Order: sequence, then C-alpha cells, then structure tokens
Amino acid sequence: MLKTIEDLKQIKNKFLEKNNEKIQIKVSMATCGITAGADSIYEYFKDEIDRINNNKIVLISTGCMGLCHSEPTIEVTLPGQKPEIYGNVDVKKAENIFKDILYKKVKESDIIISSKQKKIVLRNCGFMDPENIDDAISKDAYFALNKVLTNMSQEEVINEIKKSGLRGRGGGGFPTGLKWEFAYKNKANKKYVVCNADEGDPGAFMDRSVLEGDPHSVLEAMAICGYAIGSDEGIIYIRAEYPLAIERLKIAIKQAEDYGLLGENIFGTNFKFKITLKYGAGAFVCGEETALIHSMEGKRGEPTLKPPFPAEAGYWEKPTNVNNVETYANITAIINKGSDWFRSIGTEKSPGTKVFALAGKVKNVGLIEVPMGTTLRDVIFDIGGGIVGNKAFKAVQTGGPSGGCLTKNELDTPIDFDTLKEQGSMMGSGGMIVMDENDCMVAVAKFYLGFTVDESCGKCTPCRIGNKRLYEILEKITDGKGTLNDLDLLKDLSNTIKRASLCGLGKTAPNPVLSTLDKFYDEYEAHVKDKKCPATVCTNLIKFTITDKCIGCTMCAKVCPTDAILGRVKEKHYIYQERCIKCGSCYNACRFNAIKKA
Repeated sequence: MLKTIEDLKQIKNKFLEKNNEKIQIKVSMATCGITAGADSIYEYFKDEIDRINNNKIVLISTGCMGLCHSEPTIEVTLPGQKPEIYGNVDVKKAENIFKDILYKKVKESDIIISSKQKKIVLRNCGFMDPENIDDAISKDAYFALNKVLTNMSQEEVINEIKKSGLRGRGGGGFPTGLKWEFAYKNKANKKYVVCNADEGDPGAFMDRSVLEGDPHSVLEAMAICGYAIGSDEGIIYIRAEYPLAIERLKIAIKQAEDYGLLGENIFGTNFKFKITLKYGAGAFVCGEETALIHSMEGKRGEPTLKPPFPAEAGYWEKPTNVNNVETYANITAIINKGSDWFRSIGTEKSPGTKVFALAGKVKNVGLIEVPMGTTLRDVIFDIGGGIVGNKAFKAVQTGGPSGGCLTKNELDTPIDFDTLKEQGSMMGSGGMIVMDENDCMVAVAKFYLGFTVDESCGKCTPCRIGNKRLYEILEKITDGKGTLNDLDLLKDLSNTIKRASLCGLGKTAPNPVLSTLDKFYDEYEAHVKDKKCPATVCTNLIKFTITDKCIGCTMCAKVCPTDAILGRVKEKHYIYQERCIKCGSCYNACRFNAIKKA
C-alpha cells in the first residue's frame, strides 16, 4: 500500500533503473494495431527473446502510437540512443529489425512525426505498458493525486483548473473548472464523478485510444475530481463495443486498488474513492450527459431539459460531474505542471491541445494531438501528408454528425472552439474526415443525416420527424427527383430543427446540411436542375457508357451481374441502359479506360 510521495518515487526509480539500461521493443497493441496483425509481431519478438534467453531486451505491449496509417508499428530504443519507430512491420521486417538489435545498431526510422504535434493527452499512449501500473508511475501517474490530497484544498484544486482555462473536450467546450465548482457548491450527502466514454461519432476513436493506452491518467483525474467536488464514487460509462479498453480499465482499477491509490484512506488521508464501470449499448444519444445518466440508471437513454443540470441533480438526483475521457486526461498534467504552463499552449480562449481522429482521403490517417490554434492546412497537409493519390482537396468535416464541412477557402482557419463555430462547423469530440474531388457533398450530408435519423432517441418531434423529413428530401435530390423548392425547404426545415430540438444532438443534427448548402450550393443545383451528380457518386444520376477505346476483351461483360453488356470478342461492347444497375463493376474491371462514367 502506497502512503507517501516517497513510495511513488521509490517505485518510479526502481522501474527506471531496471529498464533504462535495457534494449526496449515497444509494440503498438491497441485495437487498430492488433487488427493489422501486431499480435503476431509481438509473439515473434517474444519467441526470439526467449530463444536466445536475453535478459537485456525488454518487450513492451503498448497502446496506440497514433500511426494508424502504418500499423503494425513498433518502437525500438537502444541505451543511450534516440528511439526509432518503424511502420508496416511484418514478420520479415521484424526479423531484420531484430538482427539489427542484436548488433546494437538499428536503422534510422522510416516514420516521420510532424513537429506541429504536441502531446498532453496522448503523452503516454503508445510509449508505456497500460497493464503495468509501475510503468505508469514511472511516467508520474498518481503524483498529482498525492499533491492535491496532501497540499491543496478543494477550492485550490478547482481554482487551478479554472485558471488553466481547460474547456470540455466532449464537444460543448464548457469550462471544466466551472463545472467542477457547480458540483462542489451543491451540498449533498452523496455526489458522483462520471466519465463519459460513450464515443459514438463515425470515424472517432480518440477516447478509446486513451483508455487502451493510458487508463491510469483517467482514473487518477477522476479521483482528483472526486476530492475537489466532495465525491467518493466514480463511474465510467463506456460502450460495450470497446472490449480491449474495458479489459485494460479493469486491470488498471484492480492495480490501483492493490496499491491503495483507489479505495479507503488514499495516501493516508481520510479521502476514499472507488471507480466502477457501466456499459452502454451503442446509442449515439447517450453521449449527451442527461441521456447518459438515464441509461446508467437503467432507464431509456433520452435527454431531459436543463436546468436542472447534472451538477445540481444528476445520477439518482444527486450532484454529478460529467466529463469525457479527453477532458480528464488533461487534469493530471495541469496539476503537475501548473495552470500557467497549460495556458501557454493553444489560444487565449481555447488553451491546451486537441486530439483528433484524422480519417478519410488523407494519406496519414491516425490519432493526432495539436495545440489549439493550429490551422486545418497544417493538420491535413503537414501532419496528414496531403490527399491520397494527390487528388484535389474538397472539404473536411469536423465535429462528426453534429459538425459541418469546411472548404479550401477555410484551410487557414485556426482550430479552436469559437473559430470553428463561426465558420459553420464545430469542434465536436474530435472526428475529422477529409474529402477529395471524388466526394459528393449532397451524399455526404445524406450520410450524416441517415446516421442521425437512426440514432435519434425519438423523444422530441423536431428531431424524430424533422430529421427524417430532411433525409427524405436529400434522398429525393440524390435520386434525381428534387426541385429548387426543395433546396429552400431544406434550409427552412434545418433552421426549425436547430431552434426547436430538445437536446444538443438534435439542435446540431442539421449542421452538415446547412454547411454543404452554404458552401456547395452549385452541387445541389446540379442535382436538381441538371439531374447530374458532378462527383458521379449518386447512383441514379450517373450513366456508364463504353467508348471507342474498347478492344472487346469481354472482361466487363464477365463481371456484369445483370448481363447488361453485350458484344463480340475483339469488338466494341455496348451497355443496355435498361438493364444497367449502375453498380460500377464494369468500370472497375476495365483495364483500358474504355468505360466512361458521367
């Protein structure tokens, strides 16, 4: 049982002394890495180390390094040398790396990490064993908890978070310190600390990666919040679709309890705090805090009007503080390094960094963390490496289904809460999906509306019925049956839904429609006036024809599922449009660019 700061320092020093003089091989074993085959790479290194019985090499299973574009990834560190990261590692590449390790001379890394990244939330992800609490302590885990319990009052902790300017990273951007203060000032015999790990945005995996890579940072922050607001119980609401994150959280909680860092009389004080898990069933609306609380209570996951806010009457009607994973992951760094240090990063109104799941048509998809105020151009073309196939950048969707699209005209927009909102989008939880010239913005809006319609809890009419009608209008347009009046109706209905919906999810659902209408109105016009999809994406508005380049190889006819293509061998073929279902099989199969899509 750890009682003092000296106990922490002893574990830290012992761990560092044991490992610093050894060769370290770290294998990124988060969900993305394992899916790409990292487990077989890990087993290869394990078998080789066991075979040669070398106790000077330590093999470490880590969380996500953020390099999803190059999974499986590993990091190799020789004593006294800088770490080298290798991507797209297969067994053959692992064999060559291991030979170099034995000769104690590894080749220079083939991965370039942009200098524009700065890691606070992801500071340990990919670089420590998330299932080893000693490794976490060697990275200063639980030092902040000791500091607040032995040297700071509740008010001092809250004031430090307020001074830092940390805003909630779940999407709303509400000041975290104020939220804690509201819960602290509401007196009750029981209070709760809740971690919202119900990450439901398409393309978002920030919170999952933090929990898989550095679970102790969240557990420690929740305990600090518990001390600050006067709570002895924390609950992590996590979606059941995150089995690896759940497993590592359970391990971390057990290890922290065994060390006395959770439970009774933490660090010899009167403070006690326990953490349990509750599982969500994948409902997007449960990312909204009141819906989340109802789900935790075993009720339907539906939002309620505020006030009262959870800080007044939340879980079981008791004062409850709800923050998401990324918000909590900032707390210990702020306590250890100070609010002034945190405010020196980012912008005046949005201090610190932001984690993004960079996805879509960008070369370097993955998990990134940048200071607030970094431009979209730097994220997409520096860190992201530009557009796949060097095609033209068209738009980026920020904020997931609740956000909006930004175009090349906004590439120099600094990323922060207020600026993104001014541009018709939002920060959201951190999903960022990049689109190129081949994407249809009407279809993009329809995709996000379809997601929202499926995920609506159905409690309020504007969201339940209004978004369904929006989707039907978009479907009508992409089917080639839309009119100019439909475009006016889209805008009017979107604004009505924004004004009248019950919760934030309903209010922001029309954002993808409004932003694409505003910035890509010409595409909407082409769909309704010319009955064409400029990006040739909308199936009912495209037509496949065979040009004179056809040499009669018959490949297109062989792959056509409806026998719509006829012609003799070595003669030009023809497509019977009445039979064509526009599946694109012929277009993809043709090796002579003889099929035109328009």
